[in-house]
Amino acid sequence: MNSIRQVQALNKRELENAVPSNASWHADYRDTAYIYIGGLPFDLSEGDVVTIFSQYGEPVHVNLVRDKETGKSRGFAFLKYEDQRSTDLAVDNLGGATVLGRMLRVDHTRYKRRDDEDEGDNVAQLMGEAGHKDTDDRDTDDEKRRRKKRRTSDAEPRRRPLLKEERELEELLTNHDDEDPMKEFLIEEKKEEVTQALERLEWEEKSSRKQDSSRERSSHHHRSQRRHGDDRRPERERRHRDRRSRSREDRHRRRAQLLGHSTTPKNL
Repeated sequence: MNSIRQVQALNKRELENAVPSNASWHADYRDTAYIYIGGLPFDLSEGDVVTIFSQYGEPVHVNLVRDKETGKSRGFAFLKYEDQRSTDLAVDNLGGATVLGRMLRVDHTRYKRRDDEDEGDNVAQLMGEAGHKDTDDRDTDDEKRRRKKRRTSDAEPRRRPLLKEERELEELLTNHDDEDPMKEFLIEEKKEEVTQALERLEWEEKSSRKQDSSRERSSHHHRSQRRHGDDRRPERERRHRDRRSRSREDRHRRRAQLLGHSTTPKNL
């Protein structure tokens, strides 16, 4: 296999000389869709390797070599692409790339599967298991949230009925097909709708409280005016009686003057 410097030198020479693809050094490996990957960080899994190399094609088989006793990665792997032309892109672009502080060595290889390896491709199975594991984790988190809601519901009565958006979110979390790739996007979108609905509800409640407070102050003002008016009523009646009494006295006095009698009325 070629070293990183040799590969880079070969590519530079072909680029300068405008060498056609059928005369490229890559053409020597048209019979194999496998590449060798060295210098892998030891913490990477098969799924990580597939994720990195899938940007240049569709991987269909991967063998991350592991220690038989410990099961830990030994830092190199063999990967097969669905289209052999993807191997040229991976070798040219990822050879010499740095991942987690380690430099990758990527080259063509004629890989032969061992007797204990399955004949079929395994990437779809590996990625399916990884996706299923992620779904299980999400389901576990969702179940935890549902249990928490149930405990909260049992501990205290629900203060308000669920909004339409909240019911739709629960339905989406509980019954939507987990294999639907759009599920996570739909959940995030529905959460935003729930947030907006809660904000509208809070604004409406605040407006309602303000209106109630205004009506209460107005009612209190009217009651206060009536109460003060009732307190002043006896005083007004007394003044009215005094005015009527003085008016009668004045009338009697004027009548007596006109008749030439005493100014003091006889019958008061």
